[in-house]
Amino acid sequence: MTETTYRNRRAICIENETVRVTALVEGGHIAEIVHKPTGVNPLWTPPWPSIEPSTYSSTSRPEYGSSNEAYILSGLMGHSVCLDTYGMPSAEEFGAGIPVHGEACVAPYKSTNDGTSISMAAVLPLAQLEFHRRIQLLDHGNLVRIQESIENLSASDRPIAWTQHVTLGPPFLESGRTQFRAPVTRSKVIDEDFTGGRGFQKTGAEFNGLMCPAKDGGVIDLRVYTSEPVSGGFTTHLLDPASDDAYFLSWSPTTKVVFGYIWKRKDFPWLCRWEENYLRSDPPWNGQTMTCAMEFGVSPSLGSRRQMVERGSLFGTPGYRWIPAKSRVDSEYYAFVAIADAIPERVSLTDEGSLLFG
Repeated sequence: MTETTYRNRRAICIENETVRVTALVEGGHIAEIVHKPTGVNPLWTPPWPSIEPSTYSSTSRPEYGSSNEAYILSGLMGHSVCLDTYGMPSAEEFGAGIPVHGEACVAPYKSTNDGTSISMAAVLPLAQLEFHRRIQLLDHGNLVRIQESIENLSASDRPIAWTQHVTLGPPFLESGRTQFRAPVTRSKVIDEDFTGGRGFQKTGAEFNGLMCPAKDGGVIDLRVYTSEPVSGGFTTHLLDPASDDAYFLSWSPTTKVVFGYIWKRKDFPWLCRWEENYLRSDPPWNGQTMTCAMEFGVSPSLGSRRQMVERGSLFGTPGYRWIPAKSRVDSEYYAFVAIADAIPERVSLTDEGSLLFG
């Protein structure tokens, strides 16, 4: 393994003429997927200093705040995986050491690099899971294949959350300009207003597509990032049940970079959209963060494992996944970064494995 340093973090990197991918050894985050001709990394880099999760201490690192999220925020970056919880665990699980979004985003990974791919593996001792991820650059220069597997090390069937938390940030993310597309059908605003009344989405509203009801009676077009100076929100979207494939597209009109992911709907039937637009004033946010996360996974909303199981489903679609005892489940999906004069309305992979925009 050839290890490097990325923003003071241990990292491992692969690249070709078009794309550079960097993953962090601790936490496993995909920190950058750079379009080399433009130098644009669409993924979010927090405005605060990033540290290795193994060095975090609530008593010695007050700059990360006192919230339950402080541990993961100290090392969060780019694309992280939420496993095997999505959101805040129960008080009992949190007290037993399960962090927000689960162990996978703070675990140390055994990492190797063969020049064209990165292999990462971590055992999650509290969840009794083993997680593997392989990140591979394909011959088609703007495509990155990501293969994941989760092995249940326990003797019990397990209900799990498993979400790809893909967070976008500036300069790719622009106020009132960056655009989004996704093949979604039924949608819902989160039931809990976490914005302190400063958000604009109508709490708990159900709707279709990406036109979200506003609390003032209007409509918010989620296909374009907000132009509001301060806002926040969270919506969940059911990916089109009539299609085997799913995706999201994002596009910067300034750089002309188009970025997104393609996956099998049966693996991840939900897309959640989280917006943090200079809303949170407590450390480490400090009112300085603009992000938009496009989070595809097996869960329609945040919550503890108990809440996940008790909810069961939404819109007739399961809201978590089972892993049988001593068994393994696998997934494969693709990230891409390219140039387009306008945002495509759809994307797919050809039989030859290249991108096709429509």
